[in-house]
Amino acid sequence: MAALRSIASSVAFAAVRRTPTAVTLGRRGYAEAADKIKLSLVLPHQALYASQDVVQVNISAATGDMGILANHAPSIEPLRAGLLEVIESAGTSKKFFVSGGFATVHPNNALTINAVEGAPLEDFSAEAVRTNLADVQRVLAGNGSEAEKAEARIEADVYESLQYALGTK
Repeated sequence: MAALRSIASSVAFAAVRRTPTAVTLGRRGYAEAADKIKLSLVLPHQALYASQDVVQVNISAATGDMGILANHAPSIEPLRAGLLEVIESAGTSKKFFVSGGFATVHPNNALTINAVEGAPLEDFSAEAVRTNLADVQRVLAGNGSEAEKAEARIEADVYESLQYALGTK
């Protein structure tokens, strides 16, 4: 037993005496103003952006709203129905409404967004959204089947998100 303690203490002592090796960690900093991110925004039937340089993209992620700049940490974010804003190199901003999808931030300053459905925000009428939301809420309050109410709940969530996005126009 004493021999084991002696070996254990000599191993521990040797570990303490060893000079630590330098561990180099990658440093992350803030994106420079000149840094761009290559955006690919794709719908099933159309590519809205095809690896174009942009300054920033703001998305409605399932975990909350977030802005993506160059040098962003790689991640995959599920998208919820909501606003997607693209700030282009010229300083102009384009807003889209997407119904859901995924955003993938790649380590090489590239961002791929695959959206199920999407359209420019200006294509939507606030009055039509209010009318459709009221119709869906009547279905929710009515005597419909569980399936009809579940479908109406999903529609209501999308209309509420769209109504919010139109309020930020």
